[in-house]
Amino acid sequence: MTTREEQQRYHLRAGDTANAPYSLDIGPETAGWDRSSLRVLELEPGGVHTLVTGESEWIVLPLTGGCTVRTASEIFELRGRESPFGAVTDFAYLPRDARAQIASGAGGRFALAGAKCERRLPARYGPAPEVPVELRGAGTCSRQVNNFAAADTFACDRLIAVEVLTPGGNWSSYPPHKHDEHRPGVECELEEIYYFEVEGDGLGYHRVSPSRAGGTDVLAEVATGDAVLVPDGWHGPSIAPPGRTLYYLNVMAGPGEQRAWLIQDHPGHRWIRDTWPAQPVDPRLPLYDREAGR
Repeated sequence: MTTREEQQRYHLRAGDTANAPYSLDIGPETAGWDRSSLRVLELEPGGVHTLVTGESEWIVLPLTGGCTVRTASEIFELRGRESPFGAVTDFAYLPRDARAQIASGAGGRFALAGAKCERRLPARYGPAPEVPVELRGAGTCSRQVNNFAAADTFACDRLIAVEVLTPGGNWSSYPPHKHDEHRPGVECELEEIYYFEVEGDGLGYHRVSPSRAGGTDVLAEVATGDAVLVPDGWHGPSIAPPGRTLYYLNVMAGPGEQRAWLIQDHPGHRWIRDTWPAQPVDPRLPLYDREAGR
């Protein structure tokens, strides 16, 4: 596969996978893998959408606006937020083999993060105040991670999902790391989707480099609505443009018996972690707290 073909296959620009009412629709068939999915649902004021979960578990995560999520036995009122750059949001978890209605009186955009799974867990509400907000890295590698469905913060069968906000000029997903091999206790095999938004009008950059011969090799200039698929390889950095915060939503799932996020740093860049204890965290962080804008 040529570099150009790889760019087109793994860097999906805004609109490339649009499938109304989804502005972005990535599933295992689209990505060429087994489990991870991401859709961005756009609802007009008064809009209603029915989601049939099938073989996947899903999280409904408001990007802009709020919504009501109804299942056969539960009703979840998601307050949502004005934008990913202004507040942590609440969310709803939906199990496999279910049917749910998503309705929004004022309209909005809602990420549907999914993963094919085996167990059927109960539908649940995730309150915004209970989302762990982590400040990761230091100096120009500082970023904010909203661990709403990290492996150790919210119970799912296969799905792992987090939000990352990188202040203008900083690098995140750095040092480059990978999770494309099953090595018990050391590294997990996980398929990953990066979905990007850039505050205001701007561009960011994201790198995926090969971890083995013939592996994924992508340098993507990303804008709001773009996605990058990471089936394998060292991924990072994600670079925020000066003056603009870079947001991305990570959606991951894998075949391992253990639901975990175990990574290996690129050996040529691992040293960067050793510099963090001597540096302060970027004073712009946190960009907001759990109650901001609520």
